[in-house]
Amino acid sequence: MKLTVLCMIFGARSLFAQPAPFQAPSDVIHEQNVPFLPSRAQSPVLAMDVIRPRAAGSYPGVVLIHGGGFSGGDRKSMLPMAAKLAQSGYVAAAVSYRFTPRFQFPAQVHDVKAAVRFLRTNAARFSLHPEKMCAVGQSAGGTLALFLGVTRGLARFEGWSDYKDASSRVDCVVNFYGPSDLITVYAGSRDAAEKLPPLVGGPLPFARDEHLRASPLQWVTPEAAPVLSIHGTLDLNVPYHQSVAMQERLRTAGVEAELETVERAGHGFQGADAERAHRALMRFLDKHLKPSADRWTVLLSDHGAGAKLVAVGWPSGRILWQVPNDRGLDVQALPDGHVLFTNDAKSKVVEIDEHQKEVWTAGPEQGLRKPYSVQRLPNGNTLIGDVDGARVLELSAGGKQVWKWENPGMAGLWPRMARRTEAGTTLVAYQQAGEVWEINQAGETVWQYKTAKGRLPYQAIRLTNGNTLIGLVDPGEVVEVNPAGQIVRSIGGANSPLRLSWIAGLALLPNGGMMLADFTSRRVVEVDAAGRMVHELADIPWSVASIAVAPNAPRQ
Repeated sequence: MKLTVLCMIFGARSLFAQPAPFQAPSDVIHEQNVPFLPSRAQSPVLAMDVIRPRAAGSYPGVVLIHGGGFSGGDRKSMLPMAAKLAQSGYVAAAVSYRFTPRFQFPAQVHDVKAAVRFLRTNAARFSLHPEKMCAVGQSAGGTLALFLGVTRGLARFEGWSDYKDASSRVDCVVNFYGPSDLITVYAGSRDAAEKLPPLVGGPLPFARDEHLRASPLQWVTPEAAPVLSIHGTLDLNVPYHQSVAMQERLRTAGVEAELETVERAGHGFQGADAERAHRALMRFLDKHLKPSADRWTVLLSDHGAGAKLVAVGWPSGRILWQVPNDRGLDVQALPDGHVLFTNDAKSKVVEIDEHQKEVWTAGPEQGLRKPYSVQRLPNGNTLIGDVDGARVLELSAGGKQVWKWENPGMAGLWPRMARRTEAGTTLVAYQQAGEVWEINQAGETVWQYKTAKGRLPYQAIRLTNGNTLIGLVDPGEVVEVNPAGQIVRSIGGANSPLRLSWIAGLALLPNGGMMLADFTSRRVVEVDAAGRMVHELADIPWSVASIAVAPNAPRQ
């Protein structure tokens, strides 16, 4: 069955003549005209169509919201997509909502939230997993899906229904070319001036505040659900900039946001564009609602605006947990499931347990000023690199300083990622100097490597064969250097098929591969022992300055 996206926002008519009546495939169950909101105060009875797999099970749910300029449209237009989702292991509910001009905002948001609560209450009836729900909307429905994602827990948008005890929360949102900012959408839209005033109660010059309140972009907080927007660059009904702006606002808040750009496509997709959009939809749904069996937990230290430490399952990319790190630079996974990381703004390093509760810390009282790296040593002590004086400190479990090395002359040359070797020496990369130093316990420099002109080292790791693995930035590359200073291996270099931008962190894997944090490209890459890409998380919302792989399995 081909996915066909035919609904147009700001226009309730189909692109083509009246389609043939929908016929559900034999491997799914189609329940039609299921009422979820009774009539009340001139409001009509609202219903949904639910399509689910015929095989018994508990499946993630997807709420499908049609378009039509808030003034029309039909949930039946979503049934081909619903059937395809059901065939892929989802329970898909195409829902109705109240239209303008009789019903103004936020009536439509109340309705789709009521639909989610109804589904969750009746999860057993529909073979639905009540804790796995996503909202997918096209056009005007995209706006309503976004509202489901950005107003989780806001009572003013809940409305009324018979299922008040059930949550209207969704785990993710897929927005097909829906407007996110009802003020800026006027620039480039051919019929916003016709369709939006009935929704908000007046034209823009006289109802600006109402337009703002009806804009999902205005309600974004760090608590918003992850969002995928799919939008054509030549959309004349809802300009492409609407999805760009939504992605930027979400990422500024530290929320996962993806944008699938369909070049030269208008409002609604056909043919290859429709198939591409469906693939993006399925990748996103599977990632958030049906994650694959992850091999390990990857810890990402976000040095960007999100300012958090994020744990994701790999390779699914599913966020397992996140805690603030105040733009800290470094993270280490500990064998007992604990995590050690730097907190930049508070000048400290923190250890948290498997429940993300703080169990150990060191800070200014232990002499820390601006810690940039942290490493728990086999003897239980903690090695900390501090920009202040280009110091490296070793603290006991009780916080007592047992070793110190400092190099004040290099303090302004960006010391990065101090790491203790198995031989007891310490490697420090000086990014701006283009140098890696190895220091013994007596504070003597026993090895030094100078990178090629313009190549800046970020992290150095001593391998068991005696060579040193060094991550380089701008452009990104990982080189293996022997004790004589010769490069014996390169990943991402001129002769590599892999191109990298800024290797801000690298972690060795048990299978001989590596995890690489590409800081400026906002991606995380897994490569095998030969340097070939195995998997990547691209276009992520975090600026990853350090990466670590937890030895334990991901927590579900």
